[in-house]
This record gives sequence, C-alpha cells and structure tokens, in this order.
Amino acid sequence: MRHSRSCLLLCALPMAALLTSCGGGDSDEPAAKSVAVLITAPTSTDNVFTSGSPVAVRASATVDGSPVADGTVLRFSAPSGTFAPTASASRSGAASSTFTSSATGPLVVSAAVTEGGQTGLATQTIFLRSQPGALEILVPAYFYPSAISDWNALAASAAAHPNVAITAIMNPGNGIFGSVDANFTRATTQFVNAGGKVLGYVYTRYGKGSRSIADIKANINNYLVLYGRERISGIFLDEMASDTSRLDFYREIYRYIKAIDPSLRVVGNPGMVPAAEFASVADTLVSFEGSAVDYQKYDPRTAAPWLYTYANKAQAMLTHNTASCAAMQGAMQAAASARNNTGWVYATEREFNYKTGVGNPWAALPSYWEALVQTVGALNSGATLPRC
Repeated sequence: MRHSRSCLLLCALPMAALLTSCGGGDSDEPAAKSVAVLITAPTSTDNVFTSGSPVAVRASATVDGSPVADGTVLRFSAPSGTFAPTASASRSGAASSTFTSSATGPLVVSAAVTEGGQTGLATQTIFLRSQPGALEILVPAYFYPSAISDWNALAASAAAHPNVAITAIMNPGNGIFGSVDANFTRATTQFVNAGGKVLGYVYTRYGKGSRSIADIKANINNYLVLYGRERISGIFLDEMASDTSRLDFYREIYRYIKAIDPSLRVVGNPGMVPAAEFASVADTLVSFEGSAVDYQKYDPRTAAPWLYTYANKAQAMLTHNTASCAAMQGAMQAAASARNNTGWVYATEREFNYKTGVGNPWAALPSYWEALVQTVGALNSGATLPRC
C-alpha cells in the first residue's frame, strides 16, 4: 500500500499529538459563559432603612458582557425577611423585587442568575433600624441659675413647645454638693412645671478609680434626696469609659440607680461610640460629642453597626463649633437620618478646642436656641424647617 508523506509524518507522532492535530479532545466544546450580577439598588451609600418598611431591590445581569435576554429569571434572597417576588423576570437586563424584614442591624441581600450552567451572584449589605421615635433635646445646662440665666429660656421654650421634649442636665458644683442651692431648686421647679425634665450630672473619671463608686453613689443620692425625685428624672454619667475593661464599674452604678427607681433614666457619656456591651449599662449613650464638621463624617455603618439594633432614643449627640443656624439645622437633619439613627440632640455655636483644652461650649445656650427648638419640632412633624 502506498502512503502519502503527510500520513507517514502523522503516524510517527505520539497519540496525544495525533488526536489534537486531527481534531480530537475538547476543542469543539463551547467556552464557559461569563455570568455577572450587580445589585444597583439600594446603593452602598444609601442603604439604611426602617425595619418593617418595604425596600426596593434592583439587580442587573449580563452574559459575556451583554444584558441577559428578556424573561431571564433573577432570584432574590436574604437570611431573614421576605422578597416579593423571590424570582423576577428580567427586562432590558434588569429585574426588581421588594424586600421586607422585621430584623434590625446589618443584613445581606443577594441576587443570582443561572445561564448556560453558570451562576452569577451579587450581594449587598443593608442596615435596618427600628421605628424611630421623635427627636428630643438634651441640654448640657452647665450654667448657674441666676435670676436672669438661660434656665429661664429653657422653661419658656418647654412651655411654648409642648410637642418638643427638652431635658436639661443640671450641674451644681460639678456634681459635688452637700446642701440645696435655692436657685437650682427654683430653676428646676420652674422648668419641670413647664414640661421639661432634669438629669443630675455626675462625673466618673472613666472608671479608672480616681473617683470611687462610693463617691459616685453619694452624688446620686444627693440629687434625689436634696432636690427630690419630683425634679430629677435621671442621672447623666459623664466621662464614661468606652472599653469593656471598665464595664463592671458602670454595671454596678447602673444597677444601683435602677434599684432606687427603675424609671430613672441613665445617660452615659463616653463622647464616642463605646463597645457594644455598654448598651447594657445605660439607657442612652452619647455616641458623639464634638464639632459639627466632624459630625458630618459620623457613620455608624462603619464605626458600629450594632447601634442599629437599638432604638434612636438610645443614642445622643452633642455638637459644638456649630457655627450658624444653618449648620445647626444640618446637624439636626443628620441626627434624624436613618444613617445616624440618633434620638437625643443638641448643638451650639460655642467653641471648644480639644488640642488646647480651650473653650466651654456648655456655658450658655446657643444664640439660635429658639430656632433649634423649632427645627426639632419641624423634623418631628415633617413640617418645613424654620428660616434662620
């Protein structure tokens, strides 16, 4: 038999090479498709919602870079809550669903599509907070109640705006006193009768031992005995620690106050977001104390997503260096936002410099005090903000 030169050469090759050159192996199988999914709503910058409220979720899908065909099914899921529908047919490469959950805190939602045996998956973290309560004003009223002091303005505002809850922190002698001051009795009585509430100031030196628990308990007792439960609604624990090494110190103080009267409100002021465990030793935490400029950067999503598992009334903000009425309104709007989830608020243009320790932002009410009260009232009712 005669053989062509090319056939003789092929026959001399190894079998694997022969199969390849003659068209054997997998070269005729189509390449795997590239399937991708992108969640386009909600976005990573606007992803905090109220628990129980419907959240619109939208996703797009592509195969080899082109939108999937109309009618392609995208499936939506989450570890808790419900999607309606769970499977949605695409149009122009995108599909939508509505998510609802009664959970609070961070939650991951997913969208997936399968094409040609390949599955694409995308996830997005959202944050759910409980239904917010109305904003309340928390005033560090660290000014003496003389006959013409700002305590008169506090009482007047409480009477004129019964729809806005105002709580003032009284601070006689930096919280250390052994007798009644008649001016404080007069001022707090007038304020409470007008509808306000009063907290007694007690500093704690961050639980490091320079103030003993016995001394702190004595301060608490003096407020309640000398000024009376009819005036004192709770205790403001200043200079609160933020790390868990001091947690037992504050747990003892908290239990002591609640043993006197469970309805006494305990507000702790670490001035920053503390460890999550501190939510068990205070009814409200001042999770931000600082300038209005810094408050605009405040974001619990990155700093402390656990804050979303608590009601907004469990968090307070105190801003100083809030230079204008407009800046104050911006701070109030930020506090009321779902992202910040803050229920107790205050702002002043008075300044404090943390580097030098110069300034006393709480020595008087802000010049825009009345506008602050009106702004909080407008935010609570959904009305237009007052003009500055």
